Amino acid sequence: MMGPQNPEPSASSSDQGGSVVLATSPTMNGVAARKRGVLTMDGGIPASSKFRFAAEFGSGDALRNVIPLPPAEAALDDSGYSLHGTGPTAITCALGSPDAVLGEVTRLSPTVVWVAPREARVDTSEARTFPLYLSFNGVTVGPLNGAFIHTDSDVPHAPVGLQLVGVTLEQGREILAFLADALRRGIAEPAASAMPVQDTIVDPERIRSIFGAICASGNKGVLRRQGRVVRMVLECFHPSTGELEWRTEEPTPDWGDPAYDIDVIGYNSAYRMRAETGRGEGDRLFTTLPQQLFRIRHRWHRRVAAPEGVRARFHHPLWRELGLMRREVLDLSFSGLCVRCMPQDLMFPGLLPPLIELELGEGQKVSVRGEIRFVSSVRPDGSVLCGLSVLPYSSDEASWVRFVSQTMSPATRTSEGLVDQLWDLFNRSGFFSLGGSSPEEFEELKLNFASLAKRAAEVPQLFCQAVWPSERGIEATLSFTKPYRHAWLGHQVAKRPGKPPPGVQEAGQIMRDIYLRTFEHPQSDPDFHWVIAYVEALNPWIAKAHVRYAERQMASGSGLAYTRKIQKMKAFSHELSGRDHREFEVGPATDGELSLLAASVARQFPNCYVESLDLTRDRLDMTPVTQKWKSFGMERERAILVARRNGIPYAAAVMELGQLGANLFRLLDNTRMFSLVEDGTRAYAALMDAARHWYLARRRPSFLYLREDEGGSYVQECGLHDGPDPYMWIISSKLVPDFLEHISELTIGRRGAHSR
Repeated sequence: MMGPQNPEPSASSSDQGGSVVLATSPTMNGVAARKRGVLTMDGGIPASSKFRFAAEFGSGDALRNVIPLPPAEAALDDSGYSLHGTGPTAITCALGSPDAVLGEVTRLSPTVVWVAPREARVDTSEARTFPLYLSFNGVTVGPLNGAFIHTDSDVPHAPVGLQLVGVTLEQGREILAFLADALRRGIAEPAASAMPVQDTIVDPERIRSIFGAICASGNKGVLRRQGRVVRMVLECFHPSTGELEWRTEEPTPDWGDPAYDIDVIGYNSAYRMRAETGRGEGDRLFTTLPQQLFRIRHRWHRRVAAPEGVRARFHHPLWRELGLMRREVLDLSFSGLCVRCMPQDLMFPGLLPPLIELELGEGQKVSVRGEIRFVSSVRPDGSVLCGLSVLPYSSDEASWVRFVSQTMSPATRTSEGLVDQLWDLFNRSGFFSLGGSSPEEFEELKLNFASLAKRAAEVPQLFCQAVWPSERGIEATLSFTKPYRHAWLGHQVAKRPGKPPPGVQEAGQIMRDIYLRTFEHPQSDPDFHWVIAYVEALNPWIAKAHVRYAERQMASGSGLAYTRKIQKMKAFSHELSGRDHREFEVGPATDGELSLLAASVARQFPNCYVESLDLTRDRLDMTPVTQKWKSFGMERERAILVARRNGIPYAAAVMELGQLGANLFRLLDNTRMFSLVEDGTRAYAALMDAARHWYLARRRPSFLYLREDEGGSYVQECGLHDGPDPYMWIISSKLVPDFLEHISELTIGRRGAHSR
């Protein structure tokens, strides 16, 4: 006998993990309350609120036993829609009987009701469930079963929250019909949807750059005028006249008279402009370049069209009788999906499907859990579009990241199996000659590099080694590594010199693609707060792309970026300074000295430096980072030594070590030194010799000293060798979308840079 064509999503303990972070528990009065296991993504990424409650089921039986889920587990307490109706347009809530009106409903879903009570005080001490009625436009739904879940009894007219219990499928349809009517009347909006962030751009050169990039990309725009909508694209930007030429495919466009409001899409933002003048000529509209541009940030994660055939399979968390749903996925990002559903699927904002099985094609499947964030009105084809925030199950994290990365940047790929071609690129691009090095110096690391390149593709939690291949070999590469708790390091960027390969119209496309692939990769990491890089500003394009951008952000005073010139100095482990250090005693830092070090670093450096490099007191030992690297069989270590004179701590050395092959310049094998007293640099030579012993014991023939001060006599005393002087570059994860917009503007329609 043949089995079913679409078996139910499975969630066995072997492939789904067993961490449960959503639960209900009885309170003292017996009413169900939540244990909130918060999955956070700090650093300002909107996905930080993606799942304030999320569940990872340990087995298929566990999943099936809780479907339909209890309301508190099936939807957020801010699920559904916010309501703004008053008087006859309001939805009212009554308790006990239809006539006993409690007040007007301010938020509603099939799982929860929030009410603005008419009475100043409401007795919410009742623990049991009771009949509840909803009325709107002459129609009453009920009785429903409700129980108080929240009120602030000390505040007059405080909102009252009620949990709906055991809502039937038919009652759910009636509640959602109420909400659909309210949406049509304009008195409801999704409670879970985030308002876009807006800012105003007035710099003329920046406005010209944005429209130049939009024109080259062929992105779509919409003209709105007195209820009339015309869809169009920016066909041409005429820099000499400052005129924008728009084109529509509509057969008889009604341009009308200005003024026009025009929205147009950039890399990951929507821009809005006001055109006070303009003229229509057939399918063309000509407007002048605006003096100001409003940017509406849509998403922190870029979304792209899903590959053909990707499907989402799931059950409704509340009403299992709706059956197994299999719906088309239209677009995706690291943290979201857009799925084509039907009105009868009864989706609403705040609903939490605990298990969504994504069919990716060729037998590949990935399991995620999600939150419905948006449900569109019914479209002409009878469907509704559902926007979801999603999070992969722990066992599928690597597969999900690889699939999304490749979908978002199809011209790029990871470097496993291409080590010889990558090595050839490093030779051709001059990468091996940076800082006065020679290609021969890197041969001893080639085997380590090849081994790590193979493993990096299997560990996207720590690595992204991306390449842009063509028929003639690899055109460009850029790598990201996660050496700290909240920071990713961008490094090993190289580009083939000369003209782009056949089929590539502009060289900038290669750099744009490789930057998108790598800078978007950390956005899949819930602990991503910072990007660090050490960039050679001798290349004008690198200077403009990185250094000037960070300087502009620093000038704004936001505290989200930092850059300054440093020096990478080489120290050989066997080459001691020959100095007499008997006045100093060097040993591991004590707890008190660690606190002193953290306080000293915080005084000397900006917060983004301290946070990104794990130099806060609670993260100085980097234990979680070390454990994570070790869990994948890789080295990552930090040790801190202090030099003391007569028991007084003078200076500290922070020594780090990383997996061989992770960076060809051994950037993860580095030491920083910090003075703890006014003349603490006197102790640097003693610390440097102690560091040499530490690295030698770990079979490292050399390491880098990162000089971040003005130098001085200690440099010679320590026996350090001169090296390159790059800019240290740090930006917040909050700036990554804006930075990639900046890269898009630099590379679209421009000649690409020879990357160093």
